[in-house]
Amino acid sequence: MAAIAYSKDALKVLKRMPANAAALVRSKIADYAANPSGLANNVKALRGDGADLRLRVGDWRVLMAIESDRLIVVKIGPRGSIYD
Repeated sequence: MAAIAYSKDALKVLKRMPANAAALVRSKIADYAANPSGLANNVKALRGDGADLRLRVGDWRVLMAIESDRLIVVKIGPRGSIYD
């Protein structure tokens, strides 16, 4: 996968979350985009609309969709309320 795109909601959450957590989330997303099989234990396929994958980063969850050659970060949030 070559490009990573963030939704407006995902960017808003990244700006509001603690800086160290935001940096970790961004690095894990970039690691997954570079090597999708590398974080296989933290990525799970989802059913439903909007997102294809869930990436687990500590207590944060990243919902992502795959479109042709782009990884789209749909939503980022704490593990308890991300699926609401």
